[in-house]
Amino acid sequence: MSIERVLVIGAGQMGSGIAQAMAQAGLTVTLSDVCEDLVVKGRNRIEKALSKSVEKNKLTREQKAAIIERVSGVVTLDEAAANVDLAIEAAAEKLDVKSEIFETLDDRCPARTIFASNTSSLSITTLAARTRRAGQVIGMHFFNPAPVMNLVEVVKGLGTTPATITEVDALVRRLGKIAVEVTDTPGFCGNRIMIPMINEAVFALMEGVASVEDIDNVARLGFNHPMGPLALSDLIGNDTVLSIMEVLFAQFGDSKFRPCPLLRKYVAAGWLGRKSSKGFYDYHGERSVPTQ
Repeated sequence: MSIERVLVIGAGQMGSGIAQAMAQAGLTVTLSDVCEDLVVKGRNRIEKALSKSVEKNKLTREQKAAIIERVSGVVTLDEAAANVDLAIEAAAEKLDVKSEIFETLDDRCPARTIFASNTSSLSITTLAARTRRAGQVIGMHFFNPAPVMNLVEVVKGLGTTPATITEVDALVRRLGKIAVEVTDTPGFCGNRIMIPMINEAVFALMEGVASVEDIDNVARLGFNHPMGPLALSDLIGNDTVLSIMEVLFAQFGDSKFRPCPLLRKYVAAGWLGRKSSKGFYDYHGERSVPTQ
């Protein structure tokens, strides 16, 4: 089976980015969320990103129009919307939310449909168990921003078949990205390494080791990272970082995965990063400055 029609559940930052990457590769994409407003925001986010590519002469206006044309939006998952080769969810990093989506997809999608999750840390095997097609359930963990980042972690659940892995690997290559196959373990590979690093940077800030900007400068100038861990947390979403740390801590029971209290405090305050215009940096103005 060749994957040509894709349904993306969740029109937020990751979902819209995944939809854009799929459409840019020539696939027909349906973007879905719980209300029309979120779907519209998702499509607008794609159009804005493509407009920047046009401004930078990376795309022509005609190419942009063709990509946008391949992305439709729905709220209700009727028979037509569910008639896809691949359904990928990019919803909140909560097991109950993702499980409910998979149950709904299992009822409405045809037997051929592969189910993928963009989860950052939750068990693919557990999600697959909520369906009647465990062999066709797989993890596709895109990195942010999805249209730009070249890596996709392909996560094999306990029951995922070789045929499903082959189909998804071929799709990742079609997207112009590189697939790294990882086992179904908490945090997979990327987030098991990256998220604790961010958490440790927040501990360093809480303990007064250095300022926000100086902690990030250590990573940028000393480690040659493209951005510092606190700026990266703001980009990912501090609530998402906290959710992943909580999964790691709960699954491994190791104190090295204990979420930093300051990270909890920021999330409780609604300082989620770029999506809330405030996190470790302030994004209300044109320049980003520390919120200390």
